[in-house]
Amino acid sequence: MKKQLALLMLLGTLQSCENKTQTAEEKETLELLNDQPQKITEKDSSQTKTLKNKPSDFIPKGYVIHKYEGGISASEWDEIKGDLNKDGLEDVVLIIKGTDKSKIIQHESRGKLDRNRRGIIVLFNKGDHYDLAAKNYDCFSSENEDGGVYFAPELYLEIKNGNLYINYGHGRYGNWGYTFRAQNGDMEMIGYDAYSSRGPVPQFEVSINFLTKKKLTRDNLNKDDDGDDYVENYKDTWEKIKVEKLTKLSEIKDFDELHY
Repeated sequence: MKKQLALLMLLGTLQSCENKTQTAEEKETLELLNDQPQKITEKDSSQTKTLKNKPSDFIPKGYVIHKYEGGISASEWDEIKGDLNKDGLEDVVLIIKGTDKSKIIQHESRGKLDRNRRGIIVLFNKGDHYDLAAKNYDCFSSENEDGGVYFAPELYLEIKNGNLYINYGHGRYGNWGYTFRAQNGDMEMIGYDAYSSRGPVPQFEVSINFLTKKKLTRDNLNKDDDGDDYVENYKDTWEKIKVEKLTKLSEIKDFDELHY
């Protein structure tokens, strides 16, 4: 160590005296320094990660892109696009679905049903490639689950105002949805909204802001009156809620178990 330090000091002296004629000893010292092993940093290394330039490059083995067609939202998609990190580029959200053949069943009245669960992949557009923002491979139940006396709630997504909205529609029974924002290395839930109805008659509405920690419940006081002279009459109730930390999209095990 002392020898190397002395050599380095000598090198500095040699380089500051450009007009001097090098002696044989100085030349030998420079050659010795040039032969010293250099520490290779991660930045200097030629081994760089392979960039993924297509959204499909992020689909894991055993999954396919789940293409949504028709339904109550009257839309069709295999990629949900929009700017999630406010950089002016169009980011991409994919819904994926497992391909396990053992999850394909024969239903007594509905025929063959694919009960493989669905997941989500959120990608940031970096111009020449995509970066993974969040992933969760099986947080959504199959689109072929039982709906009881009605069809099963229908999943639909959209990107609006920089937020990701994950929504469920349940026809005449209402709808509910979750609002996510890109922050803290994931997509975090910042809001929840629900609307419940019985046929054409609203029952109640709920809106939660997890950032302000406030919850609004709007109860229709005339929810049992569905006569010809029916008039909505809401009572609004505000309450403070306890939020220890925001829920991350990547950590949700099952959206069916999220209740607020």
